[in-house]
Amino acid sequence: MIHYRIEVADTHSHRFLVKLKIERPAPVQRVSLPVWIPGSYLVREFARHLSPIQATQSGKPCRVTAVDKSSWDVECTGQAALTLWYEVYAFDTSVRAAFLDAHRGFFNGTSVFLKVGGRDHESHQVQIAGLPRYWQVATALRPVKVNAAGVGKYEASDYDELVDHPVELGTFWRGDFVSRGVRHEFVVAGTGPDFDGDRLLADTQKIVEAQILFWHGKRKCPFSHYVFMLNAVDDGYGGLEHRQSTALICGRRDLPKQGAVAKSEAYTTLLGLISHEYFHTWNVKRLKPAEFAPYDYMQENHTRLLWFFEGFTSYYDDQFLLRTGLIDPSQYLKLLGKTINQVWATPGRHDYSVAQASFDAWTRYYRPDENTANATVSYYTKGSLVALALDLSLRRLPPVQDQQPTLDGVMLRLWHLSRPIRHEDIAQALADEARQLPPADLPYQSKSVAQAWAQVLDAWTESTADLPIQRLLQAVGVTWNTKPAPLPQRLGVRLSESAGIIKAQAVMRHGVAEQIGLSAGDELLALDQWRIKKIEDLSTWRDETRDQTLLISRDQRIATLTLPAQTTSKATSKKRQPTPAPTSSTDLISLALGSAIEADALTRRKAWLKG
Repeated sequence: MIHYRIEVADTHSHRFLVKLKIERPAPVQRVSLPVWIPGSYLVREFARHLSPIQATQSGKPCRVTAVDKSSWDVECTGQAALTLWYEVYAFDTSVRAAFLDAHRGFFNGTSVFLKVGGRDHESHQVQIAGLPRYWQVATALRPVKVNAAGVGKYEASDYDELVDHPVELGTFWRGDFVSRGVRHEFVVAGTGPDFDGDRLLADTQKIVEAQILFWHGKRKCPFSHYVFMLNAVDDGYGGLEHRQSTALICGRRDLPKQGAVAKSEAYTTLLGLISHEYFHTWNVKRLKPAEFAPYDYMQENHTRLLWFFEGFTSYYDDQFLLRTGLIDPSQYLKLLGKTINQVWATPGRHDYSVAQASFDAWTRYYRPDENTANATVSYYTKGSLVALALDLSLRRLPPVQDQQPTLDGVMLRLWHLSRPIRHEDIAQALADEARQLPPADLPYQSKSVAQAWAQVLDAWTESTADLPIQRLLQAVGVTWNTKPAPLPQRLGVRLSESAGIIKAQAVMRHGVAEQIGLSAGDELLALDQWRIKKIEDLSTWRDETRDQTLLISRDQRIATLTLPAQTTSKATSKKRQPTPAPTSSTDLISLALGSAIEADALTRRKAWLKG
């Protein structure tokens, strides 16, 4: 067994102290720290936060030699236990690393626990100790001997399990509930005085029960304890999935408030995040890509399937808010319209398939810059639209033996494979669920059911063609309306505003802003000699019937650009007939429930929007 002890060294300097005891070490014992954390696809170099490693054996110091940026060799003598110790600087407020101050502590194992070479399949035990007075511990790790506050010893069957259980420390709010035999804890750090914990628990329980039922029906869930860890801050948003827990971050204003009857849009977004990360308990933590079996913690683990594991999860997160009644169909269509607009406003979708975007996550999506929108497409949003397109396409087919094909059925077929999956498995699951050729207007040529669905899947994930979302939504009685986007979006520029200074954050490929020579970092000073101090000032002074002079500052140099007249109007009416989906971001799309639809379309819509 591998033994760790982690304790608070100094809250003011944000340091944990970690001790590692290795029984029967190798003559040259290799230890290493992961360079990334599963679920967040970027090499983060956690070892940069470690102090120099010290080691002793039978009380005598051992030589420690760095092998590379995150690995060390320790020279040992005999079989006596080897003890190592080091400090970890912990001041990352995200869900991906470690944090410690006078009010709160948090860590992921990938940030603090050295991996013992050749011994990662053994049992690992960790003792959490030396906490400030009144602090508690929250984790889904298996307790061995802990006190009422959770302080004490925990155990994991191997290193993978150890680092897949984050730990929350502090004086947090705590609540729990039991759903389908599984105890769920919810801990929230940083709550305000008006926080409504009962409502958060009740709404989360609805999501939890629906998702367990989705994956298991009446069968037993593969885990008996789950922990939601939410850190409420002034401004923040995000989450990271784990096998029996999730780490979340949100703005303090996003939390439900006592006495509030209606859910705020921010709280609905938080519930969507909770739904997303909980769905990952199955989709990516247990049903995972073949490239992740096993994880290689020392380098990038590339897969072309993040559009499935993140994108399909993004489709189902809002679906479960709908299915549980936490939002209604109109609210769901509003969220769906937002996703469509996000994808349509990304020029990179014309050059990068969602499969390629998945593979390049390590160098593109997780390293955003001013050119990211031109250089890739989000596998979250585009992937969720692939899920939508497949679901609506399956629902257009007639039932087979009184069973309507749906994406739900595809997900369960993949789940029952009980092994890591590849692209071909998804295509086969689609064919097995459909048991018939796709609708005739989808992109395929083969007369073989399996090959036809594989061709559809390839066309929607391996090519850059836009998805037929508008046509598929119309087939279930959802109207597609457009209106002109805000002026910056129509010009192809993303602006920031701070203290009266307006700057170009990003310039979209093939847009007006790029054509006139605007660059990221440029400060917009005036339009036709009218000072621009707010983003809306650009619209105020804009006259699209004629050319105008745009004054900018670039690297302290003043320059003049010409903003050309817009000769054709993009204005539309909500009453007009829907037009083909735009290939640029000059229009904003909104969705609504149509009223004059055929009976079979209405039936399909009710089945799809079964909230």
